[in-house]
This record gives sequence, structure tokens and C-alpha cells, in this order.
Amino acid sequence: MIYTGVTGWGDHDILYTKGVASRDKLKEYAAHFPAVEVDSSFYAVQPERNMRKWTEETPEGFRFIVKAYQGMTGHERGEIPFESKEEMFHAFHLSLTPMIEAGKLAMVLFQFPPWFDCTRENVTYLRYCKEKMGTVPLAVEFRNQSWYQAKFFDKTIAFLEQENWIHTVCDEPQAGEGSVPIVLQATHKEKTLVRLHGRNRAGWRKNGNKNWREVRYLYQYNENELRQWVDFSGHLHQQSKEVYVLFNNNSGGDAAKNAKQFLQLAGIEYENLASRQLDLF
Repeated sequence: MIYTGVTGWGDHDILYTKGVASRDKLKEYAAHFPAVEVDSSFYAVQPERNMRKWTEETPEGFRFIVKAYQGMTGHERGEIPFESKEEMFHAFHLSLTPMIEAGKLAMVLFQFPPWFDCTRENVTYLRYCKEKMGTVPLAVEFRNQSWYQAKFFDKTIAFLEQENWIHTVCDEPQAGEGSVPIVLQATHKEKTLVRLHGRNRAGWRKNGNKNWREVRYLYQYNENELRQWVDFSGHLHQQSKEVYVLFNNNSGGDAAKNAKQFLQLAGIEYENLASRQLDLF
């Protein structure tokens, strides 16, 4: 199955009835797509009550891709509220309990920063992450080209296969060592993750822009580009039972629109989504 969705559910206005409260948006989101990425878990380990609420207000077949907490991937901003890495990993793992019990956790995404390059130390850390997360399915997203350089490519793919990591296939601008190429290679027989960040090459780097985080995802895929990803996703689906395609190009509000177009071009229709809410007028 090819699951389609977007990153986060709060900012996709075209999906929601007018005036819907933030607390109710996930319910309406689940009427459009069968999967979503949880981004809030990157900024703080979520209390179990949040995870349980989100689990309970989505249909049985709904799936969550939960982003690993920033302290687990080397993105630390400010003080980390844990005394040790062991405590941090334990708290994060515990927060996943409601989704695991309900069978709705597709995977946890470890998105590493551009400075996480292909070194022995970082390979060892990937093994550490797997050890601490136990049987939870883990996806890895690299943002440093060294993992895919010719001298490391085969070893990277073989390592991910051996360690049972889910490969994250990215579409993003090719703007130096802090971006990665499209690598249509599954490393997990059950699951593959695709994240579409857009192709705004000019905005991908900081370049002194205070709003760079918003600018870098400012991109709308055209029909030809979406058709290309329909083909790419089909290719990955031949290698992996489930492919999760997530659109992250939402600085201009384009992610949900492009995700809808992708489904139409792919001829995908989902059953057992949540009931669609209708505007009064």
C-alpha cells in the first residue's frame, strides 16, 4: 500500500471547514489522508495524553510517522530537560505507548542534521539508537551527501539493511553537501519513507535570511514532477510492502494540494478514512 500525507496537520487550510478549532483539525485531516507526520515530538517529548488523544481520534487504519526528539538526533537547541541520553530515549519510547498498542505507529523518523556525516562514530550512534528503541520501526533521513558518495554508497545501503533501518528517500534541492540525492533504494522489506521537501534551491541554504526555515520549503510541485514521483513510488513499492509519501513543501501552503494531486495522478482512493465534515454553506 502507498500511504500519502503531509508533515503536521495544523497548517493545511484547504483541508478544513471554516472556523475549525486547532484541537479538532486532526479529526478532519484523517478524512483526507491515511497517514501524517508528527512534528511536535521533535521539539518536545510529548505527554502520553497527547499521543492517546491523537490515537483515539483517528480511524483504525490510520498511521503516524513520529519524528524523533531533537536531543536524540543532535539538533539540540538550548537546554535538554533530561539528565542522560538513556533517560531521554526512555521517556520518548514511553510516549509512543498509545500508538504502539493501537497498531498505529508506522515508524519513528530519525532525521539527522547536515553535519551528521558518514563516520565510524556516527555509524556507532545509529547502532545505539536501534538498541535503545528496541523493536520500534525506525526510519533514518540523512542530510549529508557523504553517506551516498561512491566510496560509501554500497556500505551505507548494506548497513541500513543489516540493521533493519527504514530508508528515507528524499526529494530536495541539490545544493551542496547539506542535501542528498534521490536514492530509489528500499532497505526494509516492509516499509519505505518518502519525504518531499520541494526543489527551492535558492532558499535551501540560510544565506543570511532570517526566515530561511520558511523559505526553504516554499515550493509547488508541477504535474510533471508529481508524475515522476508516482513512478518513483511505484518502483519503491516493488521493493517494500508499504511506502509512505509525505509532502513537506508547505511554506506557501502547497503540501496538501500537491498530496491531493499526487493521489489523483496515481489513481489512489482510500477506504475507511474518517467521515468528511461539510461546511454549512
